[in-house]
Amino acid sequence: MNVSMPAPTTQTGHSTGLYVLFFTEMWERFSYYGMRAILLLFLIDNVRGGMGLNEVEGAAIYGLYTSSVYLLSLPGGWVADNILGQRKSIWYGGIIIMLGHIILAFPAGTAVFYLGLAVVAIGTGLLKPNISSIVGELYPEGGARRDAAFSIFYMGINLGSLLGITTVGYLGQKVGWHYGFGAAAVGMGLGLITFRTLGQKHLGHLGNVPVRTEPTERKSGGNRPLIAFLIVLVCLLGTLQLSGALDLTTAIGLAKAMGTIISLIAISYFLFIILAGGLTTEEKKRVVVLFVFFIAAALYWAGNEQQGSSLQIFAERYTDLNFFGWDLPSSWFQNFNPAFILSFSPLLAILWVFLANRKIDYPAPAKLATGLILMGLAYFIMVVAAKIALTGVRTSALYLTFTYLFFTLGELFLSPVGLSAFSKLAPKRYASQLMGLWFVGTSLGNLIAGLFAGGFDERNVSQMPALFQGVAYFGVAAGVIMLLFTKPLKRWMGGIS
Repeated sequence: MNVSMPAPTTQTGHSTGLYVLFFTEMWERFSYYGMRAILLLFLIDNVRGGMGLNEVEGAAIYGLYTSSVYLLSLPGGWVADNILGQRKSIWYGGIIIMLGHIILAFPAGTAVFYLGLAVVAIGTGLLKPNISSIVGELYPEGGARRDAAFSIFYMGINLGSLLGITTVGYLGQKVGWHYGFGAAAVGMGLGLITFRTLGQKHLGHLGNVPVRTEPTERKSGGNRPLIAFLIVLVCLLGTLQLSGALDLTTAIGLAKAMGTIISLIAISYFLFIILAGGLTTEEKKRVVVLFVFFIAAALYWAGNEQQGSSLQIFAERYTDLNFFGWDLPSSWFQNFNPAFILSFSPLLAILWVFLANRKIDYPAPAKLATGLILMGLAYFIMVVAAKIALTGVRTSALYLTFTYLFFTLGELFLSPVGLSAFSKLAPKRYASQLMGLWFVGTSLGNLIAGLFAGGFDERNVSQMPALFQGVAYFGVAAGVIMLLFTKPLKRWMGGIS
C-alpha cells in the first residue's frame, strides 16, 4: 500500500490532491448535470423521439431519478466505511456511472432506458459522498482554510456542470437525445482517467483503508445494530405498503411514497447513529447539529433543483429564447447556475478567510440561514414572471437570469459550507455515512422539485404564480427560523467553526 502523504501545497496554498479531486469531480458532474439538463425534456417530448409522457408522469420519473442519485449516497458511504474504502468506491462508482450513460446512449426501448438511469444512480451513490469526504481529510486542521478548499472544490463541480449542460444540452436538443446521453459517458470516462493517473501520486494513503478496519475503530457487536435498524425499517415500510399508506404501483405514486421513504431513512439513520453508534455526549450533540443542517439542505434543494424541472419547463414554454435570430436550447438557461457559481465562488472563499482573520463571527448556521432566505427571494422574481406568462407573452430571459443569480448566491452560502461542516463535525468512523446523509437531504429536495414540476400541466397554467409564491414564502420563513437558532447550534458544535 502506498503510505506516502499527499503532495505539498501549491502556490494557492492548497494540496495538489485537492486539484486531482477537483478535476475528477468536474468530469463526473459534467456527465450528471449534462444528462439531467435534457432528461425531463426527453421524457415529455413526443416529437423528436422522446418518450412522450405527460408532465406529471415525466416530472415524477425525473424526481425519482434525481432523488435516487443522492439517496444512494447513504449506502455508498457505508460501503466505503466498511468494505472498499473511499478511493476504491470512487473508482468503481465512476465505472458504473460510465456504463449507465453508455446504456442510455442507445435507443433500445423504455425498459433499457430505465435500467440505464438505475445504473447511473447506483454509481453516483458510490462515488459522490466519498470524494467529498477525502477533500475534508486533506485538511485535518479544519478552520477557514478547509472552508476555502470546499469552495474551490465546489468550483470544479460547477465548471463540470457548465461544460456538461452546454455540450449535452446542445447535442440532445439540436442533434439527437441519445447523442447527448453518449457525451455524458465520455465525460465520466475522462474523470476516471484523471483519478486513476493522478490520484495515487497526489492523494497518498488517504481513503485507501476502510475506517472500520482500523484497529482503533473496532467495536464489539460488529454491524448487528445496523442490521437490526435495517430490519425494523424494512418491516415499517412493508406495513405502510400493505396498509395502503404507500402506493408503489405507478410512477407518481412511487415518487410520492419515496418522500416518506427518504424521510424515514434519514430520521432513522440519524437516530441509529446517535443512540447506538457508541458516540460520546459531545459527538452526539454535533450529530444533532448535522441533522438540523440536513433539514436546511432539504428545504433549500427543493427550491434550487427546480432548475431541471419547473424552471426548465418555464424556460421551454414561457421564455423568449431568441438570441439575435437564433433560438437558444432552453436547457442552456441551467448554465446560469454554474456560471454564477464560478464567478462568485472565489469572492466567497476570500470573504470567509477575511472574516476569520479579523475575528468576525459568521457561523455555519447563519450562513445556511442566509442561503435559505436568498432562495426564497429568488422565487419572488418568478412570481412576477409567471404573472406575465399568464398574459400569453413570452417573458424576458432576465427574469430567469436574476432568479438563478439569487438562488446561486444562496447555494454558495449553504452548500460548500454544509459540505465542510459535515466533514468537520462527523465522528471519524461515520464520516462517509454522514456525508451520505448530507446528500440524502439533496435527494429529498430533488424529489420535491420533481413532484412540484408536475403542477406545470398546460391545463393548470393559472396556478404558476401561486406555486412559485409558496416556494418563496417557505424559503424565507425557514431561513428566519434558522437564524433564531444560530447561537444554540453554534454551542453544540463544540467550538468547531
